[in-house]
Formats: sequence, C-alpha cells, structure tokens
Amino acid sequence: MGFPFPPGTDEDTPFFVISVAAQLSGLHAQTLRSYDRMGLVSPGRTPGGGRRYSMRDIVLLREVQRLSQEEGVNLAGIKRIIELENQVDALRSRVAELQQELAQALAAADNAAAAVHASYRRDLVPLRQETSLVVWKPKPRK
Repeated sequence: MGFPFPPGTDEDTPFFVISVAAQLSGLHAQTLRSYDRMGLVSPGRTPGGGRRYSMRDIVLLREVQRLSQEEGVNLAGIKRIIELENQVDALRSRVAELQQELAQALAAADNAAAAVHASYRRDLVPLRQETSLVVWKPKPRK
C-alpha cells in the first residue's frame, strides 16, 4: 500500500480517528458511522468506544464507495459481496493449512515406509506365485 507503518503495526492496526478515516476514504464521517451500523465496515474501538480505522478499513471504505458509485451496487449487495470475499479468503487460508498438513503427513508416511524398508531382513527373497486352475463340477442330483 505504500504506507509506512509504525514499528509493531500493520495494515490491520486500527489507529485512524473517524475524521482522518473520512478524509482518507473520501467519505463523510456520518457515512462511516452509517456503514459501521450496517456492518459494512466495522472499525476497532477504543476503551471509551471511539472508532479507530485501520488501513485495511480505509481500503474497504474506498471499495464500498466504488461499488456503490461506479458499479451501481446497493448497500445490501455490497455487504453480501464483502461477506463472500471474506469467506473466500478464509477458505483459501484453510486450503493452504490443509495443503501444509497433507505435505507433512506425506513426508511422515514416506519416513515411516523408509524405516520399515530399512528394517527388512536382507535374506528374504520374493517367491514367484504360481496360479492354479481348479474346475468344480457338482454331482448330479438324484
């Protein structure tokens, strides 16, 4: 984003007061309050209840404005879009976690198989399996 974050903070750290967030997003402070009430953008809160916006919140506010003004999406639609994007992000994270777990499990299985193979006695030899054919004919009933 190009924003120099203070040490120990990142784009999710809430530190902008509502007036600064309104300025950065190009929206009126009352609009930000309205979006908060609707659950579109939920900023952090101070112990006294004041809103504190993060850079991620500012980016989201700009996206809400873009969807509304340029794409003509109503606020209910925007809220659903945000919810779905959050779901997709969560699912991507979960897939990455599962892929990592799978890689670890496969590595552990390979190690276990290698240990079993290393424990084989060297004097064992595979036997050739013979195939036999048996024909069964039932006795006639009387």
